[in-house]
Amino acid sequence: MVVGVDGAGRTHRLDAIAAAAEWPVVRFDASATEPSLLRQQLETATAERALVLVDDAHRLPPEILQTLAEAARSGLPMALARRPQINRPELAELDEAVGAGGIVEVLAALDHEQTRALVAAVTGRPCSAETATDVLVGSGGLPAIAVAVAAALGSPSGGGSGAGPGPGLGQPPPLLLARLQRRMAVFAPPVAHSARVLALGLELPDDALAQACGLDQPGLEAARQVLRDCGMLVPGTERLIPAIAETLLAELAPGHRRRLHDDVARALVATGAPPTAAALHLRAARARGAAAAAAYLAAGEDLRFTDPAAALGWYDDAHDAGASQDEVAAGRAEAGALLGLPDDPDAVGLTEQDADRLALVAGAVAAYQGRADRAGASLLTAEPPGPVLAVPALVATGHLESAEKAAGGRAPAGLKLLAEAALAGTDPAAGLPLAIEAAEALERTGSVAVLLDTPHALGAVLAVLSGDVATAGHLLERALKHGVGGPVTADRHLLLLAWARMRAGRLDTAQEQVRRLTGADLGGRDRVLFAAVSAGLARRSGDIATLRETWPAVERVLARRSLDLFQLEAAEELAVAAARLRRSQRMAPTLATFETILQGLGSPPAWLIGLGWLQLQVAVVGDDPVAARVAADRITAAGAGAVLGERQAAQQVAASAWADALAGAVDPDAVIAACDRLAAAELPWEASRLAGDAAIRVSDAAAARRLLERARDLAAPAVRLVDPAQQAGLSEREIEVARQVLAGRTHREIGAQLYIAPKTVEHHVARIRTKLGATTRADFFSTLQSLFGGTADPP
Repeated sequence: MVVGVDGAGRTHRLDAIAAAAEWPVVRFDASATEPSLLRQQLETATAERALVLVDDAHRLPPEILQTLAEAARSGLPMALARRPQINRPELAELDEAVGAGGIVEVLAALDHEQTRALVAAVTGRPCSAETATDVLVGSGGLPAIAVAVAAALGSPSGGGSGAGPGPGLGQPPPLLLARLQRRMAVFAPPVAHSARVLALGLELPDDALAQACGLDQPGLEAARQVLRDCGMLVPGTERLIPAIAETLLAELAPGHRRRLHDDVARALVATGAPPTAAALHLRAARARGAAAAAAYLAAGEDLRFTDPAAALGWYDDAHDAGASQDEVAAGRAEAGALLGLPDDPDAVGLTEQDADRLALVAGAVAAYQGRADRAGASLLTAEPPGPVLAVPALVATGHLESAEKAAGGRAPAGLKLLAEAALAGTDPAAGLPLAIEAAEALERTGSVAVLLDTPHALGAVLAVLSGDVATAGHLLERALKHGVGGPVTADRHLLLLAWARMRAGRLDTAQEQVRRLTGADLGGRDRVLFAAVSAGLARRSGDIATLRETWPAVERVLARRSLDLFQLEAAEELAVAAARLRRSQRMAPTLATFETILQGLGSPPAWLIGLGWLQLQVAVVGDDPVAARVAADRITAAGAGAVLGERQAAQQVAASAWADALAGAVDPDAVIAACDRLAAAELPWEASRLAGDAAIRVSDAAAARRLLERARDLAAPAVRLVDPAQQAGLSEREIEVARQVLAGRTHREIGAQLYIAPKTVEHHVARIRTKLGATTRADFFSTLQSLFGGTADPP
C-alpha cells in the first residue's frame, strides 16, 4: 500500500512496483465504475494470477471500494495508492483488506540529495547545492512541485540554474501554474478563497484566519485538510508551499489581492487583534473610508510612545483616509514631541480628552525648551496625570509647596515614583534610589504621557551629585538601550553621559560624545548642558582658544535666564568660563535665580553647598582669596549640623583648604587629605587643581614637590585631550606647553594647569624654541600657529 498526498509520487511508486513485479500486472481502470465491468477485470486478473494496481483509491465510489475489498480478502494480490486521510468506511474496509497482508509505504518529502538528483534529471545538467536548497524549500519537498520548479529552471525563460522557486523566480513555473489552475477550478469556493488567503503568508491566529476565509473554525479545518490532501501545504505545517503561494499570488489581479488584505484586516479588527496588524493589511489594500481611518488611527495611538516615527505615518494615513484634523491632532502632537518635532495644531473641535493630552504635550515641550517654570505652571492646572508630571519642574524652580500638593494627584506608578524622586532630590542621596525605582518601572510598563524628563536623566544628575558616576552611567546607558522618553531624549542622555564622564575625569570619552552631538538641533535645556560640557572640556584641557569659541553659545544660554535647580552643576562650568574670560557679570542674574530657588526649597544643604562650590571655583579662577573665603564659609555654614553625602562632605573639607591655600596658608597634610576625599567623591580634576594651587603657593620646596607629585597622580587617570603625535620632534609635555603658550597663558598659569613650576615652564619654552629654530618671538608664535592652528598674537 502506498500512502501520500497529491504530488508525493504515488503513481510513480506504483509504476516502480509494476516494473519490479515477477508476475502479470493488471491496472484497474477507474473509469469502469460499473460493478459488473469491475468484476470482469478482477476475474481476468485472478485467472492470470496477476497483481492488481489501484491508484487514487480515495476517489472511487463506495460500491467499487467494496468490490475491491472482497477481491483482496479472497486472496487477489493488490497494490493500492491513496491519500493519507481515510474519510469513508468503504475506503477503510479496502485499506484493511489490502494492508493486512502487505506492506504500507508512506511517502516522505524529498531530502536535499534527492532534490539535487531530481533537478539534474529534469534540467539535464548538474545541480548546485544552492539551487537544490532553493528548489527543496520552494517545493516543500513534494516531487511533483519540485519537478515543475526544476522544469522552469531548465527552460530558456526559467532564469538559469541560479533561479529560485521563491521571490525572484520571475514568471510562475508553467507546469505548476497549469496544475494549480486545474485544482482551483474544482475546489469549492471557500477552499479556493482559503488557499489565496494562506498564500499571503501571514501569521494569523485561527479565529482571525477563519473569519478572513469566510468560514467558522470547523470549516477552516476542513479547508486545510483538503489543501493538505491536495499537496498544497508544507508537510507537517499549516503553511502553503512557497512556490504554490507565489504562483497563486502571481495569478491574482492587484484589486483581488487588495481585497484579500481587506478581508484579513477586517477579520483582525473583529477578533480584537493588535491595531497595527489590521492597519498593515488595510494599508496594503490601500483602503479608505471610516473603517480604515479608524484602524489607522488606532495603530498610531498604539505606537505613539514606542515608535513615534511610525505613529506619525499612521496618523497621516488616517487623515488621508478621512479622519479629521481634530481626531489626529493629539496623537500627532505626542509623537512629534517625542521626535523633537513640536507641533502647534490648529484644532478647534477637540474632545475634552484630546485637549487634555495636548496640554500635557505643551508642558513637556516647554521643559525641552528650557522653560521649567512655564512647564510646571501649565501642567499644574491640567487634568491627571498633569499635576504629577509637573512635580520635577516645580521642584526645579523652587515651588516646593505646590510640588508636594501636586505629587498627591492621580497617575501611573512610574510617574508617581518620578515625582517622589524629584521631591526627595533636595537631598541627592535620598532621591537617587527613588529615581532608580521610577526608571525600572517605566522600562517595564512604558509611559502613558510625554515626559518632561526621564527618571534616568534625573537619576543621573542625582547620582553625580552623590559622587556615584558609575550609577549615573548605568542609568543613562539603560535609557539609551530602551529608548526611554523617545528619540528627543536620546541626545540629552548622551550629553548627561558626557557630563558624568567629564566630572569623573574621563575626558576622552566625554569629548567623543560632544563631537557626535556638535551641530545637533538641541532644545534649549540641552543647549545649556552642551555649552557646559564644551566649556568644561576646554577648561580641563587648558584650551583658552576653544573656551573663547565656546563662549557665544554660553552667552546665548545665559541670555535665556532659564536655568533651574537640576542645572546647578552645569552652571558651575558656565560661571567658571565667564570668570576665565572676565565676563562674570553675565552670570549674576543666573546666580540670583539659584538663590531664589534654594530659598523656595527651604535651603537644602546639599544644593547650598553646590552653589557655594560654584562660587569657590569662580574665586579660584580669579585668584581671589577673599571671595574664596566667603564661599568656603558659606559651604561650612550650609553643612553645619546636616547629614551630608560623601561628595558634599568632601567639598566642605576641600573648600576650607582651598581658601587657605589661596590666602597663602598651606597645610600640605590637610590639602592632600582634602584632595583624596575629592577624588573618592568622583572629582579628580578638582582634586588635582587643589593640590596644584597649593603647590605653587607653599614656601617649603619639599612640600611643593610633594603636592605637585600628588597633583600629577590625581590627574593621571584623566585622559588628556592633546594630540600625542610627536610634532616637529616635540615631546608630549612640550606639546602641552606649546599649546598653552599659543593660547596666551603666562608661565605661572601654565604651571598651575600642568602642575609644574613656572621656572620649569620657562625651560620647556626655551627647548621648544630651539627645536623649532625660532629666533624671534614673532617667528616662534608663527611656527606654533602653523603646527597647532590658532591666531593668537604674542602676549
